[in-house]
Amino acid sequence: MNRMRSVFNNFMKNERYSRFTLQTEQDGERRVEVKLSEDGLDGDAEANPGGSPTFRPAPRGQNRKNICFLLVATLLIFIIGYMVGYLIHGRPKVSQSCENNTVYRVATSVPFVPFVPREEPAPSLSWVDITKLLENKLNSETFTKTLSEFDKVSPRSAGSYEDSRLGNRIIDQFKQLDMKPWNDIHYVRLQTPDENKPNTVTFGSDIFKPKGYLAFSGTGIKTGKLVYANYGLPEDFAVLASNKVEMEGSVVMMRCGKISFAQKVANAEGKGAVAVLIHPDNKDMTADNEVYGHVHFGSGDPYTPGFPSFNQTMFPPTNSSGLPKIPAQTITYNNADKILQAISGPSGFGRSLGGIKNITVEVNNVLGFKEIHNVFGVIKGFIDPDQYVVLGAQRDAWGKGYARSTVGTSTLIELAKAIRDMVEKDGFRPRRSIVFASWSAGEYGSVGATEWLEAHMSFLGKNVLTYISLDGIVQGVGSFYASASPLLHTLLENTLRAVKSPIGSGSLKEMIRTDLFRPMSIDDPAYPFLAASGIPSISFHFISLNKEEYPFYNTLLDNEDHLNYATSHDTASVTASAAQIAGQMALRLVHDHVIQFDMTRYKKVLNINVYRINNKIYTLQKSGKLSDVRRVWLDHAKGSFQRAADAIKNDVAKTDLSDPEACRLLNDRIMRIERSLLSPYVSPVETPFRHLLFGQGPHTLAAITEMTDLEQLHTQLALATWNLQGCANAIAENVWDVKF
Repeated sequence: MNRMRSVFNNFMKNERYSRFTLQTEQDGERRVEVKLSEDGLDGDAEANPGGSPTFRPAPRGQNRKNICFLLVATLLIFIIGYMVGYLIHGRPKVSQSCENNTVYRVATSVPFVPFVPREEPAPSLSWVDITKLLENKLNSETFTKTLSEFDKVSPRSAGSYEDSRLGNRIIDQFKQLDMKPWNDIHYVRLQTPDENKPNTVTFGSDIFKPKGYLAFSGTGIKTGKLVYANYGLPEDFAVLASNKVEMEGSVVMMRCGKISFAQKVANAEGKGAVAVLIHPDNKDMTADNEVYGHVHFGSGDPYTPGFPSFNQTMFPPTNSSGLPKIPAQTITYNNADKILQAISGPSGFGRSLGGIKNITVEVNNVLGFKEIHNVFGVIKGFIDPDQYVVLGAQRDAWGKGYARSTVGTSTLIELAKAIRDMVEKDGFRPRRSIVFASWSAGEYGSVGATEWLEAHMSFLGKNVLTYISLDGIVQGVGSFYASASPLLHTLLENTLRAVKSPIGSGSLKEMIRTDLFRPMSIDDPAYPFLAASGIPSISFHFISLNKEEYPFYNTLLDNEDHLNYATSHDTASVTASAAQIAGQMALRLVHDHVIQFDMTRYKKVLNINVYRINNKIYTLQKSGKLSDVRRVWLDHAKGSFQRAADAIKNDVAKTDLSDPEACRLLNDRIMRIERSLLSPYVSPVETPFRHLLFGQGPHTLAAITEMTDLEQLHTQLALATWNLQGCANAIAENVWDVKF
């Protein structure tokens, strides 16, 4: 340091700086002082004993001259330093990110990367190009081979060796495609029959020992009067009541169809039944066919409701509210017919309704832990990789599960291959990511998928923009139906106009002669995504003309031969068409600047529900039973939601779609719509399906319409109003745009 000061002093040929020092004054303040001296010493200690060096001004005649020298020297040093630095480091280097093709200019001599806005990838393919590429890559020849390969691994019950082996095979496929696969492991409790103590049904001297069973049934032995309740619908039980058939303490027999097994059991239990028997309808099935299923009125592991089933996690002693307490068992058609012919009582549904003779049901199912693996692969987006569409298919099955899982798994793999090939070879650059998911334990009520949702709910609800289910997409040919969030209705309709029909020269939209959309049932694999997580979801199905469902679902007869018969021996072509639908929807959602949700389709659904509630309130007010409730409450909230939806539509029209930041802000608002319809006023443990319109529980608009308890109606109406108003507020652009 002294040497540097000497050099500088010689250069100036005058005075020099001493070191900076701090001196504490009497008032406690500390001041910086600098000493300048004419000699080579650090200061004159004798002239200032006991103190710090002080500043001694230079003679007046030298001030101007010294300042000029100082300025010239400073400028000279700066120029020399700049030239040396430039010669050493050269021009700034260019660094390009492979993740999103964004270019950054980084000076290697400075450890600082300036912010550069996300850039659009160079436009390479039009939407017409993209759909043509997908159509060429998904053909019947490809699916003939893939379906055959995946059909070889069976049976594959959840958590079995075969199930795990197939999961590993899918991981290998994703690795070959460089899709960075990973798995998600859960330890769930599943119910299976006791090999040493079979379930039995005893009627008089006849003892039946069915092989099929219903998982998550209550266990034990129950005896009661046998009652026949058709499909187990509420209106069917109304027929029994009108015929004065006693339900309390009875054993109810019902046939498959119309509603889920879980809903049938819940309806019977609600009427006081002590046990349930369910048989298939003989119109389409062999008389001795066994039926399998589950009766959990919910999804996921019912022994860890609302939270994931990870290993060695401490769970509270809580069971799902959807678990039945009564035994439930399936029975073959032949055995059911034999029993029903022997009962008497009033007539209904083409049979005697019973209520006279006793029957005994014994269920001995056992509960055990199973390790299940969900398998994932991803094709990352180039602009917003943290937003993604999920395509999913269950992997397990009761038997071969050809329609149930083989078709869906084959479609999942072929879509992954096709889209990955489009990215690698054809220049396709999706804005957002696509996640491909293979679920386990789907036969037990979407257990694998639900556990994944519960494990990552706060994250997935904000990042997953759509779930597309591939389960059961081919069950026949000649007709088609879908269940979906209203946000996806327009997208599906446009897709059906673009995809060719597998049985004619026209489009799929032209093939459909019946209602396109059906309400999404609780046993739909897409249901937990929509009703529990607030993710816009869709499931769709090719089906035979004049059929409501595939008759071999939930049986060991769900095999290649029966599905080929249902598709007129053209299963591969129908599967290719189904893959086109799922693929085009997914690609449209990850390709366009603005997410293709139609907010206006929710208006019709809201109008219908609000109209029904207002009619109920009007009737109660007119009769004098309700006086402190105003119909305008819900009307105002509905109006706020519709204005917010219109505002988004207008903002889309005004937004510069070439601005990625503007698109991101707009899409964030669009993605909040479905999630904001989840009620914040109910517990996900007690009421997992929290959706205001499609959920299950007293918080839904449908439940409010049916309420008879006026105090409960008042409370739930107020909460529903604020739920709907909160959704409108959430999708507003700014807090000052919120209107009440």
